[in-house]
Amino acid sequence: MRALPRNGWPTRLLLACTLLFVAVLTARCEREQRRYKELPASANRETSVRVTALQPGAPQQQADVDSPYQENAWGVGEGKRLYLAYNCAGCHGMNGGGAIGPPLMDDKWIYGAKSDQIYATISQGRPNGMPSFGGHLPTGQIWQLVAYVQAMSGQVEASTAPSRSDDQMAALPESRQSRQTPIQTGHR
Repeated sequence: MRALPRNGWPTRLLLACTLLFVAVLTARCEREQRRYKELPASANRETSVRVTALQPGAPQQQADVDSPYQENAWGVGEGKRLYLAYNCAGCHGMNGGGAIGPPLMDDKWIYGAKSDQIYATISQGRPNGMPSFGGHLPTGQIWQLVAYVQAMSGQVEASTAPSRSDDQMAALPESRQSRQTPIQTGHR
């Protein structure tokens, strides 16, 4: 019986199939974009948020600005980490249920529930209690907090929201919150 040559066509065919398989798997693998280095707020035109309603000339309708992390599970998870690290839970409750500050997990919003409105609230602060964090937090971290706040109230897809809490579970995980449409209620 004659042995097959070592570098014959069966070996080459197997190698070609293996390389093709690896190439297909690599091409199908899709990862979220993680923004490790953020530009300063002044250089980031597409995510700029108006800090005042005052403007020269005739009033113009301002376009809504979405959080760059709104559909990014990593960004929402980072927002959750920052929520606990910056002690937002001290005023808004451990799971956003409210304490001294208003709840963040319902459909009643005093200053608006859109991304740019939440950004402005965190960045500029609000009268009667919400301090301004704009000069203390990088822009990227504020957007991550915005994404997490929206996840707490069910404004992001379930596949994007964190799936579990790493502490005692006092509420449903953000991925299990029912989708709600927030309403603006005005001052409380």
